[in-house]
Amino acid sequence: MKRSDVSFKKSSARGGTDGSRLSYMGLPCPDIFTGEMAFHGKHEYVSIQDMQKSVEVLVNLVQVWEESA
Repeated sequence: MKRSDVSFKKSSARGGTDGSRLSYMGLPCPDIFTGEMAFHGKHEYVSIQDMQKSVEVLVNLVQVWEESA
């Protein structure tokens, strides 16, 4: 996230994600953003710019993982 210049707020998510069950079992699973707005409503959307930033974050995440190997 820092490499992509994306600010974030670290918090816990209770339910609603596939990773919440794994985190409950002791395996931390971060939720990776996709840039969506107005979740689960008729006005839910995502901008192309947010989707591009999400891809950039994922590429950087893979690079960090590769660098630590």
